[in-house]
Amino acid sequence: MSAPPHSEAETQPIRRPRARRRRRFGVVRWTFAVVLGAGASVATFPDRLGIDTRSPFAQLIAFRPVVVAGVGVLALVGLLITAMNRRFWPVPAVLALVGVVGASLVLPRTVAEAAPAGGSTLKVLAANVYEGRADADSLAALIIAEDPDIVSIPESGGRFARELAPYLEPHGYRVEASNSTRARDVTGNTIIVAERLGDVRFRVGDEVRFPYIEATGGGLGDLRFVAFHSVAPMPRSVATWRADLGVLPQWCRGEGPAVIAGDFNATLDHSVFREAIAGCRDAGSQAGNGLTGTWPTWAPAWLGPQIDHVIATKPIVAESFETRLVPGSDHRAIVATLRLP
Repeated sequence: MSAPPHSEAETQPIRRPRARRRRRFGVVRWTFAVVLGAGASVATFPDRLGIDTRSPFAQLIAFRPVVVAGVGVLALVGLLITAMNRRFWPVPAVLALVGVVGASLVLPRTVAEAAPAGGSTLKVLAANVYEGRADADSLAALIIAEDPDIVSIPESGGRFARELAPYLEPHGYRVEASNSTRARDVTGNTIIVAERLGDVRFRVGDEVRFPYIEATGGGLGDLRFVAFHSVAPMPRSVATWRADLGVLPQWCRGEGPAVIAGDFNATLDHSVFREAIAGCRDAGSQAGNGLTGTWPTWAPAWLGPQIDHVIATKPIVAESFETRLVPGSDHRAIVATLRLP
């Protein structure tokens, strides 16, 4: 006897409908794109989310230019995958959006502003000397070669100032420190003024963790110059860091022109710093060199954050901003020429 015939449905293998598989793959694809985009956004824009005032985002935001570059690389990798599988396109699209917005925040610092003609210039040098460990002879040689009008030296107390003085005084510079030779250098700020500025007066302010030193009078006229150093936003010192930066408005929004130079342990990506210097402008950004890292010296300048600054009230404009290496320091020195009205 012959076997009973089988129906067509019985002879065909059972298959999951293609539409259902496509929907499931689409959900997975979009979920992955949204999660990845959210993570990239948090890493790139913690200041816009109001979380860059606490750890670990207070530290992460300092590296926003590098994070933006990393997001851009991931977007390019996503595009390569999309070339092989077009359905992957949401991932590079989301990453590209984050990268473009991030780039719009950092790239303007590479475009120099035009400095107005007329007025006078003030050349400023600032160099964190790493707890007084930098080579004093090399720093003095840099100062003599650059011939600045005024110098700010964070992490230099009375001891390091006394070490510098014999090199600089014969070349027409006065050296003043914010603390004594008995104090640790890391807690001090030193200010160096060219004698051509005349009878400049000094005032030490102790409202911050590391007392700043302010210069006024003489050839500075009504301009106030401040040698400044903030604590670093380490996990246990973020509150102190915010408080230190909180004294900056007395110059940036005070009466008369002011220039503040030194180690702020903050970048223009920190919302706390941007708010504190409202009324001032950053010399590095004005000169189109706002993405050059000043710390640490063992990293390439394109990788490290720019935490050392020269900032000035309007309408003072920076004509130039450059970095220099100082042996023994973990910071690059900065040299800026400002155009005064």
